[in-house]
Amino acid sequence: MRYLLIAWAAPLALFWGWYFLSLNDMNFGYIMLTRQMHDFVFEIYGNILGIDPATIPPLVAKACIFDSFFIVALYAFRRRRQIRSWWRGRRARSIANAMVESMERPERETGPYARVALAPYAEGAVRPPSA
Repeated sequence: MRYLLIAWAAPLALFWGWYFLSLNDMNFGYIMLTRQMHDFVFEIYGNILGIDPATIPPLVAKACIFDSFFIVALYAFRRRRQIRSWWRGRRARSIANAMVESMERPERETGPYARVALAPYAEGAVRPPSA
């Protein structure tokens, strides 16, 4: 799975790195990163595909988003048992927390310092001394 993620992320990083560097003409002395090369490459792709070169980057972005969702779905399918157990544990904790909160008396009935009181006085078995 690690190699699949690397094989997916490396071309995306290279393409989008080249795209944005050449789009903004940050060439660092390399001809491949110039705006002229950027326009030339997309003009060639546009002529090959028979479409306007300006429509190619959005099409590539949509394809990258689709591929990303596909890779995430593949990863989730492979890890479905771990994800299911994580989800069930999370739900069980939230349900248990909700049950504990519903069983506790609201603070307005017991007062804000009820949890700070000493053990015999908190239970109500022993009457606290009067002041």
